[in-house]
Amino acid sequence: MTAAVSPAASSTGRAAVWAGRALGALPAIALALSGSMKLAHAAPMVSGLVGKLGYPDPVVARLGVLEIVCAALYVIPQTSFVGALLVTGYLGGAIASHVRVGEPFGSPLALGVLVWIGFWLRERRLRALAPIRQRSEAS
Repeated sequence: MTAAVSPAASSTGRAAVWAGRALGALPAIALALSGSMKLAHAAPMVSGLVGKLGYPDPVVARLGVLEIVCAALYVIPQTSFVGALLVTGYLGGAIASHVRVGEPFGSPLALGVLVWIGFWLRERRLRALAPIRQRSEAS
């Protein structure tokens, strides 16, 4: 037996899911494009990773594969939680790499935030586990 859901709650839930999908698509697309550029060994990507960040040249393609796999796991509904965790770890490494050389790290940080906001909006169970609480009037 399932609980009755009001039409307003149902439409709010659908709107949250679609907003979450839209927000989650942004980092997924960015990671897929970045990973593809690494696999294609695009000159700007290689010069940034090898020249500025100090990664060895053979690592570039491996990072591209890792990035694409993490993004794919994130967009597949059955593996999205594991994908969000892996993307978070990958972006944490990107942040650390930029901090190490004194470069701004806002882009990977923003992508990580979008990953979790998008996931929170589209996953009802996560919203139940980590609700946004409003201050009560007594506080």
